[in-house]
Amino acid sequence: MILIADPGKPLFDTGAGDGAKPSQAFLRAYRLLRAADFSRVFAGATRRSDRYFTVLARPNGLAHDRLGLAIAKKQLRRAVDRNRIKRLVREYFRREVQPTAGSGLDYVVMARAAARQADNRRLFASLAQLFDALRK
Repeated sequence: MILIADPGKPLFDTGAGDGAKPSQAFLRAYRLLRAADFSRVFAGATRRSDRYFTVLARPNGLAHDRLGLAIAKKQLRRAVDRNRIKRLVREYFRREVQPTAGSGLDYVVMARAAARQADNRRLFASLAQLFDALRK
């Protein structure tokens, strides 16, 4: 199975055919990978916050959105908590933001300590509210 990272192509691999489930990989083209990309977002971003997250957004000049995660050990001490939040944010972005992509924004998500105790439904609702506010 080959995943294509070209943003002009479909977001997901169509699988091996014959009714196979499509891959739902989070491709590199949709991630912030370099420190310079993060620095550019931190330097001049629009910011929205609530009790659980701070989300920054800045236009990237591309035809698709990209996601970066900055989950601080200071806010979430245990690795299991940081990994849970990262998985949840990636899943939200992959399901809700990528399919409607086209705004060409770079997003950086930072978690707050309160996110550790919140359930997934509440965190998804929080992300939905913050991302919607940034897209307007």
